[in-house]
Amino acid sequence: MIKRYIADIIREDLQHKMVFIGGPRQVGKTTLAKMIGEDYPSFTYLNWDFRPHREALVRSTLPAETNLLILDEIHKYPDWKSLIKGIWDTRTGDESILVTGSSKLDIYRKGGDSLLGRYHYFRLYPLTLKELNSQAPVGMDFPDKAPKLDLDLSGKGLDKLLFFGGFPEPLLSESGRVLKRWQRERFERVFRDDIRETENIRSLAQIELLAAMLPSRVTSPLSLNSLAEDLETSSNTVKSWMDLLCRNYYTFKITPYHKRLERALKKSSKYYLWDWSEIKDEGARFENLMAVHLLKYAHFMQDSHGISVELYYLRDTAKREVDFLLTWEDKPWILLETKVNHGDSLTSLNYFADKLGVNEKYVVCLNDKKDYIDRNSGVRVIPASRFLMSLV
Repeated sequence: MIKRYIADIIREDLQHKMVFIGGPRQVGKTTLAKMIGEDYPSFTYLNWDFRPHREALVRSTLPAETNLLILDEIHKYPDWKSLIKGIWDTRTGDESILVTGSSKLDIYRKGGDSLLGRYHYFRLYPLTLKELNSQAPVGMDFPDKAPKLDLDLSGKGLDKLLFFGGFPEPLLSESGRVLKRWQRERFERVFRDDIRETENIRSLAQIELLAAMLPSRVTSPLSLNSLAEDLETSSNTVKSWMDLLCRNYYTFKITPYHKRLERALKKSSKYYLWDWSEIKDEGARFENLMAVHLLKYAHFMQDSHGISVELYYLRDTAKREVDFLLTWEDKPWILLETKVNHGDSLTSLNYFADKLGVNEKYVVCLNDKKDYIDRNSGVRVIPASRFLMSLV
């Protein structure tokens, strides 16, 4: 069983507050919750989608004694916040509460939060190389400043991760047949269940078409006007549909960084897929895999420690571009380029590093296994199998 990167800190937080776990469908939230439940003398699992469990929750006929109460998909109940608040405020002894849910939990959690101060919220994301190698996450101890990445370990299984994606079912099956069926079923669940149930929309077919167009456009700033022409609608409508796809964990957005940079782009965002296995081009799929790894690290630091780590990309009007920038408490920290095979110029990377005062500069290579520091620029060229092991 793979140890999930937020498991230990959730166990710690459950001693003091409720814990909510959100994230994409089929990423392993229920499995993680039940694994944590095994640490308790007794735990109760209730799923809103199962009628006997639903009736027990509505009638408040809960077990008299349980050390951990796991509530799955409870946000489908219209008055779920009041229900949980009542259970939490009237609990006795050492009872803990763990709440899990798909994209809708994150959407509904933000609306009039009557539970504020009673819970911690975590985002569970797809499996990454460090988890695949059963390593504990970086950063369990509170870092008082931006850490130096530990770049000594190399992980195994990157080729498998790149092909099958990071969702447990297809990745652990290592079966192309399972992957194809899973991709089709996940697409239908996201659009037929999540989006249709939570959004007031009349153009589901067009939104599905938009989603089908994204795998070929993930590495470049997205032109909403071009998409609008293809879909025969307005750019504002396409923007609203992209926001919808982000809210429902089909895609996510990375914005351009522009502070302290003249002529930097400020509007055009890049969009990446949570399931990078859908992308056919190897270089684009690798860049998408890297985007998920970096965003997962940033959100882990936010959720577990409250530290503001953000992910951006860089591009200016002179068409200089760097794939990723991580900031630490609003200060530029790490610049990173992804390459299938290294050999390109480092000019843009060095230009932005000088402008922003960034010392941590990397070219992360998929196939090139050499690990060295370029003498002229100070850029470290490093295999992806090593760099990714420094994240979570």
